Amino acid sequence: MAPSASSKTSAGDRGVAAPPPAGASPASLRTGDAPDRAELERVRARDPEALEAFFERYFDRVYGLVYRLLGDRTLAEDMTQEVFLKVHRAAHQLDPGRDPAPWIMTIAHNACRDLWRSNAWKLTRRAASLDGDSPLAATLTRGTNDPERDLLADERERLVQDALLKLPEPLRVAIVMHDYQGLGHEEIAAATGVQHAAARKRYSRALAALAALLKDTLG
Repeated sequence: MAPSASSKTSAGDRGVAAPPPAGASPASLRTGDAPDRAELERVRARDPEALEAFFERYFDRVYGLVYRLLGDRTLAEDMTQEVFLKVHRAAHQLDPGRDPAPWIMTIAHNACRDLWRSNAWKLTRRAASLDGDSPLAATLTRGTNDPERDLLADERERLVQDALLKLPEPLRVAIVMHDYQGLGHEEIAAATGVQHAAARKRYSRALAALAALLKDTLG
């Protein structure tokens, strides 16, 4: 059984939450996040209700990852649906004894990597922005009751996202998976097919490159 119609809503329809800002604690993304073993056993067996709950639990995180990597709302919505179709097909490979988040993020990263290698990506690639119709900017709820502060925060978010999209894809992946998805370097290494030490070095290079891009725009 494929994901149900209720799972196939767009990010805009769902009011997707914005990913955490750069510098947010990765540990905060993992606390209490994983389903228990019994629920994962049901997902592995493709129980429809368990799958529905599983998709709901991880939809925002997958969308946040692919949006950060692709920088395009429509592409991110389509890719998120594709990722969950892949998750459904591969449910029998799920290890119920482990946090499924790295497994899901690996599937999402591989789907994005396939797109990057395609002719379609080369033909349609364009600069991304968080202005205008972006669901991340539009649904961000800061709760500060300070419009000026919120405007400055939104502008900072846009500048960081624009800089991320200028990074080579491996460096962008390193930052997005670690700082926005809360994955450790060992998990990122497994997801991207490199050695642990190489993943750590790539992340350091990515931070330096991002800092250089932002040097003149963020104080």
